[in-house]
Amino acid sequence: MVGKRKTKSLSKSKSKSKSKSKPKSRAKPSAPSRLTLILVATRKGAWIYRSDRARETWRADGPHFLGQIIHHLVMDRRSGTLLAAAKTGHLGPTIFRSTDLGKSWEEAARPPAFAKVAEGLKGRSVNHTFWLTPAHENEPGVWYAGTSPQGLFRSEDDGVNWTPFSIVNDDPVYRGWMGSEQDGTPDGPKLHSVTIDPRDPKHLYFAMSGGGVHESRDGGASFFPLVEGLEVVEGFDAANVTFHDPHCVRLCPSNPDRLYQQNHCGIYRLDRPGIRWKRIGRAMPRAVGDIGFPMVVHPRDDDRAWVLPMDGQTVWPRTAVDGKPAVYATADGGKSWSRQDRGMPRRDAWWTVKRQAMSADAHDPVGLYFGTTSGELWASRNEGRAWRAIARHLPEIYAVETAEIG
Repeated sequence: MVGKRKTKSLSKSKSKSKSKSKPKSRAKPSAPSRLTLILVATRKGAWIYRSDRARETWRADGPHFLGQIIHHLVMDRRSGTLLAAAKTGHLGPTIFRSTDLGKSWEEAARPPAFAKVAEGLKGRSVNHTFWLTPAHENEPGVWYAGTSPQGLFRSEDDGVNWTPFSIVNDDPVYRGWMGSEQDGTPDGPKLHSVTIDPRDPKHLYFAMSGGGVHESRDGGASFFPLVEGLEVVEGFDAANVTFHDPHCVRLCPSNPDRLYQQNHCGIYRLDRPGIRWKRIGRAMPRAVGDIGFPMVVHPRDDDRAWVLPMDGQTVWPRTAVDGKPAVYATADGGKSWSRQDRGMPRRDAWWTVKRQAMSADAHDPVGLYFGTTSGELWASRNEGRAWRAIARHLPEIYAVETAEIG
């Protein structure tokens, strides 16, 4: 069953409101001690880009699975295992895994699949696995997956076998919130943004498009919605969880009591133990708006985050606003936003960036990366102050993740 709402914080620390007396220094990019990988999932395969120590040059490895739809490519930093969420045409959805950085791949013995239902009842079939997340550091070999139609799955053997997880797949309340399997979301509704609190493996979040953001404090035995303060499309009832459409939810590594969200209806922040989201996108320039798909957060500063807005007018073109793409950054928790477009096209760039297709590394300065619907891969090694395209003419990019080796 759906759990009752609780508001007790998991840590003794309270949500914080910080004031900065002076701006932080902007160090020049230094050579990281570990190499950075960019993991790129596309409509026609996957690529792995490996940097030099300075993140100045990049070497492509791929394509992997050429011609297959790859929705997500993720490395488990605990073991180095790579998992690829694939849809292989007439063979259907599956998971591939590699333990040698993509030199060889093997298919999961049992990919995510909904439980069989009694005869006469309507069952569901996984169309594709959309989201992959390694579990807590204290749970080696454990992964979570979100699918379309919306379902939550778990593997306890490093991605070889997957089973339905928690109550959400078949709970009648959650099934109601999931709405129709054809709700208007391109390629179908998706369960995404599966997130684990680094302090507690039993504290989980996930999001559904549509169906809201949800939290568990008991390892998935129960979940409850976190949608207070979120807006919905005009004419729909915000009290109905079905109509809430989070695009991307991020937890701050430096402060797990703070979450950011890029939503169908704006940019939001949540400071726990509070349960009400605050729309911080109101501070974005009105001509740009606060509608988009991806969002990333700084690994060491919970006041800093980046979004890449798109044209969100009534007909939803899903392109860069006025054909002039830009990243917008906040350094004060969303009180203000600054445009970062140095190196980007100044006109006639009619692409956008999907919810999984923007990521950050953990270096200092932080590297930022995003992939476009027109197949361009962009990188900044100085936290967004300058950008350059490091790959062009790839298939439509679905997801971009980072990893470190060496």
